[in-house]
Amino acid sequence: MTSQTTVDATEPGDRTSGPSAAPQERAPDRGLRGHPWLTLVSVAIGVMMVALDGTIVAIANPAIAKDLGASFSDVQWITNAYFLALAVTLITAGKLGDRFGHRQTFLIGVVGFASASGAIGLSDSIALVVTFRVFQGLFGALLMPAALGLLRATFPAEKLNMAIGIWGMVIGASTAGGPILGGLLVQHVSWQSVFFINVPVGALALVLGLFILRDHRAENAPRSFDLLGIGLLSGAMFCLVWALIKAPTWGWGDGKTWLFIGASVLGFVLFSVWETRVPEPLIPLGLFRSVPLSAGVVLMVLMAIAFMGGLFFVTFYLQNVHGMSPVDAGLHLLPLTGMMIVGSPLAGLLITKAGPRIPLAGGMLLTAIAMFGMSKLEAGTGTGVMSVWFALLGLGLAPVMVGATEVIVGNAPMELSGVAGGLQQAAMQIGGSLGTAVLGAVMASRVDSDLPGNWAAAKLPPLAPAQLDQVSQLVQQGVAPVQKGTAAPIAAKIAGVAHDTFISGMSLACLVAAGVAAVAVLVALLTKRGDNAEAGAGAAHI
Repeated sequence: MTSQTTVDATEPGDRTSGPSAAPQERAPDRGLRGHPWLTLVSVAIGVMMVALDGTIVAIANPAIAKDLGASFSDVQWITNAYFLALAVTLITAGKLGDRFGHRQTFLIGVVGFASASGAIGLSDSIALVVTFRVFQGLFGALLMPAALGLLRATFPAEKLNMAIGIWGMVIGASTAGGPILGGLLVQHVSWQSVFFINVPVGALALVLGLFILRDHRAENAPRSFDLLGIGLLSGAMFCLVWALIKAPTWGWGDGKTWLFIGASVLGFVLFSVWETRVPEPLIPLGLFRSVPLSAGVVLMVLMAIAFMGGLFFVTFYLQNVHGMSPVDAGLHLLPLTGMMIVGSPLAGLLITKAGPRIPLAGGMLLTAIAMFGMSKLEAGTGTGVMSVWFALLGLGLAPVMVGATEVIVGNAPMELSGVAGGLQQAAMQIGGSLGTAVLGAVMASRVDSDLPGNWAAAKLPPLAPAQLDQVSQLVQQGVAPVQKGTAAPIAAKIAGVAHDTFISGMSLACLVAAGVAAVAVLVALLTKRGDNAEAGAGAAHI
């Protein structure tokens, strides 16, 4: 069992080293470069752009559609193009960081993401918006794993959990705060400002990165590219994500959905076979011989299914059932955001002292309880009751965001820290997509089942099959299908049926999410601290 040596890439003012340099202790850092906490600040600012963009844009979509004359399917691609590019390239982007250095990869990601954001703000057609959203996703994929790789290389093991805790806090706060900031910008400035805001933020991250970030490279970092592996993995990921994106439109029973799922499975099988034969694989399969690392990846997927899938319907509940504006809905989610902000660094401290297993299991248990509580929400539920469940959800998610990330990155050898960061982010993205797709199917099934009976029980005019299908799609979003000129008593009945049926579907979806979180409690018990990641580096190259 051999130890792993970390070698700093040559930079102005730093000692000279390279792949062939003899292992030696690094000279103490002087000035700002390489300072751990300043490194955390630098990468957090860059990561904030990407995390914020995941939710802030949703608020701008109606304004973009109106200004550019886009159809509903066009607007969907504003989100789907970004997500598809991000999810497909995360692991490959992590490998690029391992090969060329995380500092360079991070800075390229920051510049590219900010530039693409500015280009979107200057776009005068929906085609250009979607095109530059693809570039946002690609550069975001470069940025996110590199940030984790920099934290892994910069912080000593005893402080890594705290650093990842703050990193997770930034992601959680940015994700949850997106609707609030987006609503304010769209309402008081313009939809373009949602994208322009990334330009100064990116410039700040670039300046800080140039002066602060130190490029740490493992001595036995990969020297070649597994091009066929990249192609197979990217193709498999594309087919999987594409199937999840299109399933709500095509239907889960449609042949096209299962054709892409089957192609994805075949792609992953071929990728796995190839990875056992190539000298320097994209993802050494021996990496997954680490039970804690594998459990961390599965846990991240399950957490994202429960969290992203459940929260997807809560936004519709707040805006369409309670009639809140996007800004008000975001403010009502502040208990969730606040508990993630407070809980993430505290979770880092707890995990440092007690290890990840119990905090992770406890966090998923709290998440399951919170999702069960959210399944009891009704049309007339007050802010106080909602806040309790949202706060409990944030408290449960905090240790999972921190602990699962540390388990994945900490149990990977240093030379694969970028790939591990890509795995962590890809697991979250795929889990979020699965949660939205699967829980969306649960919602649709319950609405389709309950709506005809509820409509008839309210003694509303009968609907033709085509009309019922249109009404069902609106009800799945909590929208009351009331046409202009409808008499007030009839409109009230329609709204009551729509909201009651939506809540019935949301309740079932939240119960399923609670069940997923309960399964994740058992998975969390398989995790452990990555104390021996360095020593086990050689085992990953199998």
